[in-house]
Amino acid sequence: MKNKTFPGSHRLHPAWDQIRKFVLILLVLHSAGSVWGQVPSRVETVISGKTESPEEFRARMQWWKEARFGLFIHWGLYAVPAGQWGDETNHAEWIRTTAQIPLSDYEGLLGQFNPVNFDAREWVRLAKAAGMKYIVITTKHHDGFSLFDSKNTEFDVMSTPFRRDIMKELAGAAHEEGIAICWYHSILDWHHPDYLPRLDWEKDRSAEGADFDRYVAYMNNQLRELLTNYGKIGVLWFDGEWGGTWDRERGRDLYNYVKSLQPDIIINNRVGKGRMGMGGLTGEGSAAGDFGTPEQQIPATGIPGIYWETCMTMNDHWGYNRADTNWKTSRELIRMLADIASKGGNFLLNVGPTAEGVFPPEAVERLEAIGNWMSINGTSIYGTDASPFDSLSWGRCTRTGTPGGTRLFLHVFDWPPDGRLVVPGIFNSPEGAWLLAEAEQNSIPVSREEDALVLSLPGRTPDPDNSVVVLDVAGVPDVSFPPAIDTTVRIFIDTKDVLITTEMENVEIRYTLDGSVPTRSSRATEG
Repeated sequence: MKNKTFPGSHRLHPAWDQIRKFVLILLVLHSAGSVWGQVPSRVETVISGKTESPEEFRARMQWWKEARFGLFIHWGLYAVPAGQWGDETNHAEWIRTTAQIPLSDYEGLLGQFNPVNFDAREWVRLAKAAGMKYIVITTKHHDGFSLFDSKNTEFDVMSTPFRRDIMKELAGAAHEEGIAICWYHSILDWHHPDYLPRLDWEKDRSAEGADFDRYVAYMNNQLRELLTNYGKIGVLWFDGEWGGTWDRERGRDLYNYVKSLQPDIIINNRVGKGRMGMGGLTGEGSAAGDFGTPEQQIPATGIPGIYWETCMTMNDHWGYNRADTNWKTSRELIRMLADIASKGGNFLLNVGPTAEGVFPPEAVERLEAIGNWMSINGTSIYGTDASPFDSLSWGRCTRTGTPGGTRLFLHVFDWPPDGRLVVPGIFNSPEGAWLLAEAEQNSIPVSREEDALVLSLPGRTPDPDNSVVVLDVAGVPDVSFPPAIDTTVRIFIDTKDVLITTEMENVEIRYTLDGSVPTRSSRATEG
């Protein structure tokens, strides 16, 4: 880190809050480049108690990182009421507790679950056509109902009129198409007699005689079924770890147990304690799995050094809700995908199938639209690393390496009316640019203006949702970042010492105090 100090004799400009805009960083010697999106040099699988080398960890995570895009499926008995219980229509997968349904009444849904239109191959086809590389499905949600043939309970799909092992059919179809099949499994269970604690409102189910250790044994037995009867499983996506009976030690035991059954499997951080809310990160010193799980949100600046995946609904519910018409647009979802990839994350996009076993038509429409975009622009998502830029006013950026250089995928959300696409603060030499949508790769002129590269784009955008411009540059990304300016005083004063810091090495900082834009001839900081 480089520190610079303004001498105390200089008078500050009254518009102090704007001074950040008028600091010019001039590169003297090329820096080492960005490390966003990489894992730390020393990686520990802290939850297992065993040290895993960075190389081993990266190798295990590689297919998942390259995939970038997956399908989440929330499906179970709760699809039958379709979000409605009595006069209320705002329920979904949590309906057992949000509607406070007695267990005996909820068990009555078993006789109504008969998804005769379920077609595993069609579900996998829709996911693959959308450009998704993996599928995560609820083998058991919090209600305790299992969508697979379990020898450890009668509260499963084999006790319904359907009587088909849904996980077997879906795993088979996914394996045939080269899609990684992954299991969601709830640690929490509102049905099992040994799960504790009971729901607060559930006064008719006594906890007397309940044995949580016996429940854990039951859960492990089900996990053994899921990890030995269906071939290779890509991810075990746990949830429901927030109950007071679950702790870090149980999380470590569960992680180790799952890895003993499938050593190469990837496990999310909800296997243990320590997740800090819907942001999905795990607190320092807490037991954590292999990746973080932001829910219904995208981290503002990504999470450097950590694998993470944003899970998100297409509308306002995870499970099917017939009354929910608040669908995100295809444009929003395409841009979210680019945004997440530009920050080094994966996107797990949810669908809640109907009780008949089909995806809602609105979901199918959006999957098809995303697939059309991915069929042209998928190389700007798959296997890419996070953007080297802090922010870009017109869109996002993903990147990959090239022999001796870097390929920047510029995701242009707002096509410049004058055709001038300004890529700010980059010191690499350009080696070529073109539109990803053009098979001919017609060259786009690139010029330099101060610390920016300016691309002269054609007058009309190829895709109003997200047009991708490819920019090849020499070397690793060499990008400037505004220095941090620190002072203890935020009011109008006569003079004051100011500390300026930057993470960049071998740079020179020049500044002005009158609000004008700094140039190479402006005054340099001292120190």
